[in-house]
Formats: sequence, C-alpha cells, structure tokens
Amino acid sequence: MTAIAIDDEPIALDVVSSHAAKVPFLHLLATFTNAFEAMDYLREQPVDLLFLDIKMPDISGIEFFRSLSKKPMVIFTTAYSEHAVAGFELDAVDYLLKPFSLTRFLKACNKAHEWRQLRTTSDKKTDYIFVKTGYDQVRVNFEDIDYLEATGNYVNFVLGDHHVLSRMTITECEELLPIDRFIRIHRSFITSIGKVKKIERHQLTVSDSILPIGSSYVDAIKHLSAKS
Repeated sequence: MTAIAIDDEPIALDVVSSHAAKVPFLHLLATFTNAFEAMDYLREQPVDLLFLDIKMPDISGIEFFRSLSKKPMVIFTTAYSEHAVAGFELDAVDYLLKPFSLTRFLKACNKAHEWRQLRTTSDKKTDYIFVKTGYDQVRVNFEDIDYLEATGNYVNFVLGDHHVLSRMTITECEELLPIDRFIRIHRSFITSIGKVKKIERHQLTVSDSILPIGSSYVDAIKHLSAKS
C-alpha cells in the first residue's frame, strides 16, 4: 500500500515516517511540507493513501483533499480535535489526533489496508456482491442497481422498485463496487454510470430519480460527462 504524508511541520513528518517504517504493508513514498508540491506529485504518481494534516498555511488539508479529482484514501492528522467532524464528512479512513502513538497509527493503517483489500476483491470480474441485511446475505447484481443512498448508519441499495437496506457506510460500499460501473456523486450517493439519463449542473437524473451532485465530486462528474 503506497502513501505520502503532507504536513507543514517537519517534526510531524518525522513521526509519520518513523511509524510508517514499522508497518510492513505500507510504503511511504514521499513527505511534503508544501501542499502544492504534493499536489504536483500526485498528478504524476497516484498513491493509495494520504496522511494529511488539516491545519496548514495557504490551503487546509480539507481544501486540499476536496481539490483532488482522483481521491485516494485519507487519514487526517491534526492537533485540533474540532476538525474531526469535517474530516469524517469526507469519508476519511481515520483521524489521528497529535501526538499519536505507534499503536494508534497502526490501527489506522490496518483499517486502510482492509479497505484496499475490499476494493481489490471487488475489482475481480464478478457481476454481483452479497449484502448483509438483518441476519441474511442478499445477492445484489450490479446491473440491477440504480443508485445507493446513505441514510443514518445504513445504506439503501435502490434496485428499481426494490430496495435493500444494509448496515454499512457509503464508503465501504464504494470500495466494493467496480469503478468502471459506479461513481460517487455526493457524500451520500453513489450511482450506476449506466443508469444516468441526464447530467445537469447540480444534479443527475438516474432512472426516474433526481440525485444531487456534491461540491467535492463536481470534477468527477465533469470527467464522466466528457466520456459520454
């Protein structure tokens, strides 16, 4: 699992580098005190994971992450606990409050590794997933999915006039779906690309439903529009 770390404090980067060297499945490729240099790096060298400080000069970690058209997994690092909500609204893998221990760092890395394994499994050529609903596992065919909507601690799989409700996060679902067939359009919505009928400035028509486009996902929608 490849990663980079971005923090305006060199000492904080030294801590991340030291911890990362002890995690066997993690390869920290580079560290940056300048967020814009990191942005240039990511254009040429995509990675699986970002360790990203929130409070930085010129651009915050939140703003930096929102600006990325292709978003890797992110673990936010900060000394300010009040930023946690904003971080999790962007579906961060985890949120490390400085100073964090190696044990806490490893826990966050393990979580990212599990997410990546789920995505790798989903990239295998299958046409369905099994979704837990109640005590049962229900098979959901990709071709039947119109869209997914996060609702509280659950995700609603909308399959035409049939719905499947599962206790999952929308990001966990995103990791299970093939990226060539589904696209995240909002922090609460994922849609089937093949079911998109109309693309407008702030919304999509998917089958017979109108879905909002989140501000963080506008660039992804522009790429989708350009391909169509």
